[in-house]
Order: sequence, then structure tokens, then C-alpha cells
Amino acid sequence: MKKLILAAALAVVPLAGCSDMTTTQQRALSGTAIGAGGGAIIGAIAGNAGLGAGIGAAAGLAGGLIFNKVKQDQAASYSAGYQAGASGQMPTPPR
Repeated sequence: MKKLILAAALAVVPLAGCSDMTTTQQRALSGTAIGAGGGAIIGAIAGNAGLGAGIGAAAGLAGGLIFNKVKQDQAASYSAGYQAGASGQMPTPPR
């Protein structure tokens, strides 16, 4: 029972530190963690889990930041279209 409580505490405490992060930081962190995990698994199959985790973390970070940029652009386009529709004007096309 003590091991279960300890495992739960170890899982919850790091997540509490993420509560005041921006969405960009959260997406970068989650991309890095997912990439490192996937890279470690693939690296372990190939024979070098550490190298796989490092490469996966870098790829995951890049993916998380790209995903964040897409979501920010999507939100900005939606907001611009909504504002233009509310005022009865044509929205400006995205750059």
C-alpha cells in the first residue's frame, strides 16, 4: 500500500509544477516528453536507448512548437474572422 501511495505521489507532484505554464510551454514539454519516450523505445530496439531518447526529444520539441504555432495561427484567424463578421466587414486574408 505504501508503494502505491508513493507511486501516485511521484506521478502527481511533477504535474503540479505545470499548472502555471503557458500553452506554448505545455505543448513544448509534452512534445519533448512524448518524443523522448518514443525515441527511447525505438532506440532500445535498435540498441541505443539514450541516443534514441535524445533524438526523439529533439523531434518532439520541434513537433510541439510547430503544433503550437499552427494552433495560435488558427485562433488568430478565427478571431479575425469573427471580428470582421461582427462588424459586417470582409476579413483580411491571412499572410
